[in-house]
Amino acid sequence: MLEIRDLRVRYGSIEALRGVSLTVGAGELVALIGSNGAGKSTCLKAITGILRPVEGSIRLEGQELAAEPAHRIVARGVALVPEGRRLFGDQTVMDNLFLGAYRRRREVGGDAGMRARAEEYLDRFPILRERRSAPAGSLSGGQQQMLAISRGLMASPRLLLLDEPSLGLAPLLVRQVFDIIRDLKRAGRTVLLVEQMANLALRIADRAYILEQGRIVLDGTSDALLANPEVARGYLGRLAGTPTARREPPGRGITEQQ
Repeated sequence: MLEIRDLRVRYGSIEALRGVSLTVGAGELVALIGSNGAGKSTCLKAITGILRPVEGSIRLEGQELAAEPAHRIVARGVALVPEGRRLFGDQTVMDNLFLGAYRRRREVGGDAGMRARAEEYLDRFPILRERRSAPAGSLSGGQQQMLAISRGLMASPRLLLLDEPSLGLAPLLVRQVFDIIRDLKRAGRTVLLVEQMANLALRIADRAYILEQGRIVLDGTSDALLANPEVARGYLGRLAGTPTARREPPGRGITEQQ
């Protein structure tokens, strides 16, 4: 579904991504984890055309995206749920939902299809139905995240990008949001998840990449990464082999990148 090769992105003289390569297969949930400032959000912005890479290839189902403007990338079926949710706070819940499908009205069946999809997500999140006429800015943090994910799904994307969905949420709400992401996986959605809470991300992802200072330094199956002592110490705040780790030999399924 998604193939990135040798991606380089700069902010002025600062090289934020230095030769990043990764893949996401159709129906996979792949996590991109790393510390603050590692380049995770930059990678998603490059995929969606918000940032233009200086080198490298970004292909969606074989079609090159690296030179495309953001609105065309959205029209091709890529949806981003951005860090901090970025809702239109003075617009209603329904307005925000409809705006999510604006560039793909034809693909979702026109106005009637948009209304039907909005009703689907109002059924999924009853609190949004109760607040459907309220300004999005008046919702709680958890409600806003539900709305942001629903807005991203309104476009019926082939690839959904989630940027730090747990950011700023209380632990109970974090669990609820990860339950939603788990449901997306069960439904066969293709998802690239950026998340600082590595333990939670690895427990629901099929595979993961670890990003450090703009480079992919490790990748593998989630089970293998959870069992890897280096990952446990550096990203999970524990030693490998504790009860939260999955059972798998530490080296199996892991690729260390230079």
